[in-house]
Amino acid sequence: MIEDLDIAIVKQDVAVFLQKMTIDGASVKVESSSLNTNEGNQDVVNINITLPDPKMLIGHSGYTLFDLSHLFKIILNKKLKKYFYINLDINDYKKKKVEFLKNLAESVADEVVLTKEKKVLLPMPAYERRIIHAKLAERQDVKTESQGEGLDRCVVVALR
Repeated sequence: MIEDLDIAIVKQDVAVFLQKMTIDGASVKVESSSLNTNEGNQDVVNINITLPDPKMLIGHSGYTLFDLSHLFKIILNKKLKKYFYINLDINDYKKKKVEFLKNLAESVADEVVLTKEKKVLLPMPAYERRIIHAKLAERQDVKTESQGEGLDRCVVVALR
């Protein structure tokens, strides 16, 4: 379980990390929550950073954001001697991206149903493909699969 002291340590360490990167004007908000998984409840630490110029920390297609999240997870899990999931977002980029991907999935699925032709989406990272798959798993008229390798891996949407 994540305690208030742990939250304070996470907030301080993230702020120091940003300071050492010479990132000025950053506001850091940290909260804990719980995620229900197949293995039971998983502790989650939500880190929301707000900055005047977030591009450097988000990176192209969110790759830097994803890498920072992974880095924070390793550092903080080791420091606090607890295992928890890190949900890092910068200027609501991730939140907006998830909404965009869900809308994209729906519009592509509608297009596939209308044209009766499969549609291949542009290559995207695994976490983005997962959002597309999860959103379209709710539908009975289309199916999804990933194809390709490495950075060229993409989602294909087709009729069932």
